[in-house]
Amino acid sequence: MAKVTGIRLYLLVSDVIGVRPYPYEKRDLLKNAADFKKVRASLVMNQKWVPYPAYKDRAGWDDFLGDYKDDYIRKGEDCLGYEWKVIKATDYMEFGRSGDQAVMEIPYGENRTALEYLFLAEMAEGGGRFIDQIINGVFYCCEMTTWALSAHLWNQKDGGYLPSHKEHIIEMGSGGLASLLAWIYYYLSPSFDKVNPMISNRLLYELRTRILDTYMGTDRFRWMAFNPIPTEHINNWTPWNNFYVLQCFFLIETDRDRLAEAVCRTMVSMDHFINYNFDDGACEEGTFYWEYAAGKLYDYLQLLYDGTAGAVSIFDSHILRNMGEYMVRSYVGDGWLVSFADSTAIGHIDVDMIFRYGKAVKSREMMHFASYLKGLPAKREVPQGDIFRLLQTLLYRNELTGTDEPPEKPPYTWYPKTEICYMANNAGFFVAAKGGYNGESHNHNDVGSFALYINSIPVFLDAGVGTYTRKTFSSERYSIWTMRSEYHNIPVINGVSQGVGRSYRAKDTVFDSVNMCFSVNIAEAYPREANVKIWTRSYRLSDGSLQINDRFSLSKACSPNRVVFLTWGMVDISEPGIVTVDIKGIKALLMYDKDIFSPVVEPVLIDDPRLYNIWGRKIYRVILVARRQTLFGSYSYTVVSEKKKCD
Repeated sequence: MAKVTGIRLYLLVSDVIGVRPYPYEKRDLLKNAADFKKVRASLVMNQKWVPYPAYKDRAGWDDFLGDYKDDYIRKGEDCLGYEWKVIKATDYMEFGRSGDQAVMEIPYGENRTALEYLFLAEMAEGGGRFIDQIINGVFYCCEMTTWALSAHLWNQKDGGYLPSHKEHIIEMGSGGLASLLAWIYYYLSPSFDKVNPMISNRLLYELRTRILDTYMGTDRFRWMAFNPIPTEHINNWTPWNNFYVLQCFFLIETDRDRLAEAVCRTMVSMDHFINYNFDDGACEEGTFYWEYAAGKLYDYLQLLYDGTAGAVSIFDSHILRNMGEYMVRSYVGDGWLVSFADSTAIGHIDVDMIFRYGKAVKSREMMHFASYLKGLPAKREVPQGDIFRLLQTLLYRNELTGTDEPPEKPPYTWYPKTEICYMANNAGFFVAAKGGYNGESHNHNDVGSFALYINSIPVFLDAGVGTYTRKTFSSERYSIWTMRSEYHNIPVINGVSQGVGRSYRAKDTVFDSVNMCFSVNIAEAYPREANVKIWTRSYRLSDGSLQINDRFSLSKACSPNRVVFLTWGMVDISEPGIVTVDIKGIKALLMYDKDIFSPVVEPVLIDDPRLYNIWGRKIYRVILVARRQTLFGSYSYTVVSEKKKCD
């Protein structure tokens, strides 16, 4: 019996998918945009889709690089004497031993950066001065057993974290390096051939074997998502890796039929990613991963558009625009981002990519946002990093001009399916609240939690995620404090925290835009031993205050309820009924009923640089401990600024 491939399986069962417990809607935008015949006919062959100057077009590269030309040459010169770092077997195995992935990733990243700088320097200068050192880097890469990162070698059939010589893994490390090598092959193979034709031949062989043949020859990588009812989330891995794969095919494949088959294969995979996302466009993985989820989806679609001369395009789909604008809506101000899930409260924003994305989907909001951030005072930065985005940034650099006119922030943004809500008022309050479930991709147990910002400064916060280790994506994930509900702004009910898994979820999530009130029943987010029947939490934003209410019903009252608020700065509970938080010139008052609660402040010491570089070495859990145990009742809390209280 013939093997049923991923694409054939998709075509066989895609019309009979029933109700599933995942946020999946069968849109199949790419499948509906183009079939194999249309893709094959539309392909721009022999890399003529490439929008950048030819290697020998010196005037073209001078214009393309502009003021950055000398910067890239200097960076390349700094790497002429670079000693390529050996990644030892023990460096790979260290991830399995201690969970430390940096010991492998640091030399790997340094090698890749040096190779990129040398390549860009040669493109800038065009005289061959950097060719020998580029060859050294290319040959070193060809000799590596794997291009994958140690933390991802669990994808091997043999398991473990020592690279296997029997198979190749496609993931973000191998894909990113392969795409850089593919651009080097496209531009510099004639220069290599003048030195020795074996160099180009070897590089082409490795790219075909490790990426092209591997992608076409296996369905087993989970990120491919060829099974239309996946047992796990479809997340950023799918667009991230398909984008790298498509880049490699477009840059080196010259057979029209094989290229068309590969492009259609990526389209099937990418359809499943788009299908997995809700129409509202929110990124359940958090703002940190937006750049690699929605952002890489855009990169993929732009490359697909270019490689088919615009014949295959879905940029007019409303879900793509919603996904793009999510990042704009999640920007609070002064660099602060909403940090639900595995995010960081201050993160990198690729302004140039947001502009290009906005232009593609005709979002004035995204383009204005990018122009505003571009207009902020900042030190001059030379584009670097992901080679495709770098080249695209240079291509569009004259279109993105800065403006000092800030984008208008809407009073609210409601994502009804993802159950995320943002509210803002004229007093500088910005509230982010969520429902959802505790089985989301990059999940934290945070159903019903919120973050409050005043004048863009976080007052009651979501700490975000720390440095990744092996524990982060293992059965020990929820031993990490940042993942657990008792370190989010939600109650500990009857001494019990929220449960882990898809079944622990919000219910009756509602947003009332007239009264600016978000409410959610979080009872089902807690395990049975919490003995909670109903716990409805609501957030109501008025002109100058945030009112938080908890209404509950318990089957047993076993332990005092503890209501947690996570904050930083200076915390004062000396005045009964008021918690004062003073941070960066913002003074907020959390007012509660002193007859119902006793306040406790617990410091949370931080030793993770990914966290303390944002919050400092200490944050605080402010815990309001109920004085009485009751089966039903309600609690209320009000947050105001000190100025509002004085008024």
